[in-house]
Amino acid sequence: PQIVPMTSSLGAIGMRGPASAIALTRSTAASPAAMVETLVIQQTGGTAATIAAGLEAVARVKAIADAGPRMPMAVSELIVGTICGGSDGTSGITANPAVGRAFDRFVAEGATCIFEETGELVGCEAIMSDRAITPELGAELIASVEKAERYYTILGFGSFAPGNAEGGLTTQEEKSMGAYSKSGSSPISGIVKPGDVPPSPGLYMLDVVPDGEPRFGFPNISDNAEIVELIACGAHINLFTTGRGSVVGSAISPVIKICANPETARRLAEDMDINAGRILEGAATIEEVGTEIYTRTLAVAAGERSVSEALGHQEFILTYKSFDPVGPACLPRRQAA
Repeated sequence: PQIVPMTSSLGAIGMRGPASAIALTRSTAASPAAMVETLVIQQTGGTAATIAAGLEAVARVKAIADAGPRMPMAVSELIVGTICGGSDGTSGITANPAVGRAFDRFVAEGATCIFEETGELVGCEAIMSDRAITPELGAELIASVEKAERYYTILGFGSFAPGNAEGGLTTQEEKSMGAYSKSGSSPISGIVKPGDVPPSPGLYMLDVVPDGEPRFGFPNISDNAEIVELIACGAHINLFTTGRGSVVGSAISPVIKICANPETARRLAEDMDINAGRILEGAATIEEVGTEIYTRTLAVAAGERSVSEALGHQEFILTYKSFDPVGPACLPRRQAA
């Protein structure tokens, strides 16, 4: 595919003094050559003037980005994330395993894939650890899920929502197995935390539950917060599965929505990229939908717009979280020179 960079510039708007704002923004830039725009409200002339200046800056940077060349990019260079939201009784038997098939194909071709939601993997940790590339990583996978279980126990509630039950999910175990199926069957190469870019190709689990005692409440307040965390790990595109329906879209990178429930897919046809509910109706197999997801992902990577992009649906939200650095067991073993 011909990949167009999704983030050509970095900007910050704030109330701090000019020096600290510029230092903070530049410190987070990908490289010293990155285009960085900072606007300090006090220095720019107030709210309206700052908005106007921001629009001018966006137009200026966009013109520079549009003039840049498209760079050839192999499938092996892609980073693809996945998340589910609004799951129902169809999610674990249609859309989620179909994403797993697509993930297997991407990993086989040398790409990087990231699945997350450790709070929704409770009960799957032993099965998951068997797929780890090292025993040490297997132990860390188990520890990550056990941490999530402790976190939710202290909070007094977990990730099983009333809408899940209304949609036909019966237990946390059923929801966990459905969420787990998005990971496919490839070996798991490591664990990353929000902001960690996988160091090499393979399949990774994103640990989204904060370390330490609960301080900031529920860790996954929004589907888009988790999408942002996947993007922070380098995901170029995110595959979002839903049974009850969602119109989610990101302000940073494309989101491909895969609907598990055929009835929901018909009601929200203009909001869905792929109807995996056809599997239930006998109109397609899991393998066929997995291939469709794979093909659609490459098309979007090459510049085709996802449905949310075409509709102009953009969301962005960050949550307060704190994490300890990942340990060596979570990272893939380096090959000897």
